[in-house]
Amino acid sequence: MADHSAIEWTEATWNPVTGCTKISAGCKNCYAERMSLRLRAMGKAHYSGGFRLALHDDALTIPFGWRSPRLIFVNSMSDLFQQNVPLAFIKQVFEVMTACPHHTFQILTKRPHLAADYASSLNWPDNVWLGTSIENVEVLGRLADLRRVPAAVRFLSVEPLLGPIPRLALADIHWVIVGGESGPGARPMEAEWVRQIRDRCIARGVPFFFKQWGGPNKKKTGRKLDGRYWNQLPDRKVQNVSYAHQHARPITAMGS
Repeated sequence: MADHSAIEWTEATWNPVTGCTKISAGCKNCYAERMSLRLRAMGKAHYSGGFRLALHDDALTIPFGWRSPRLIFVNSMSDLFQQNVPLAFIKQVFEVMTACPHHTFQILTKRPHLAADYASSLNWPDNVWLGTSIENVEVLGRLADLRRVPAAVRFLSVEPLLGPIPRLALADIHWVIVGGESGPGARPMEAEWVRQIRDRCIARGVPFFFKQWGGPNKKKTGRKLDGRYWNQLPDRKVQNVSYAHQHARPITAMGS
């Protein structure tokens, strides 16, 4: 758990679940897996099993201790809708998010079909956003499942972007994040792939956030696209509407 996150599109992370299993090409060089093994070597109790799935009851109450409003990435080190996470535990996570309306919770999953299957059993307050990862055209089917979920904000994390997605469908999508892969073995990303998605977002009034070019040294390659930073974010106070650019703003806390 981190009260201040280095992830560009959020402000804090909360991990009541750690560990996961790989299901698609985007998982090949999973940063969470590398970090989990590092944290196990450091003796961190929640990572004693490395990247094996683990539920942490003692982490459930952490958001209650953060009094000032935060954007919180839920399970940056796992997937809340991993198939072996019990629905009863997911309900507990949602109860905490419902009880903390001053925070905005960003859930990102590669399994939106399970989120959709569970949707009717969960409460979906406006401060709970749901996103799915779209790394290439082979997983575009996740979009249909995401649209079945009644989240106030539905978003896409197109990271790592592994190939062109020239006709990314943005109907009922309120935010798009794009980024290249970073770290050991990082696969390259072409600038034209990014521009295709950015231009579709602009044309459809969807906030666009460019996270990074990636590569073995992401600090060296930076975050600028065509000479500027793209830090657009849905307004947390505007719900269930079409998110135009006038509702987008930078995350100023990130200094961008």
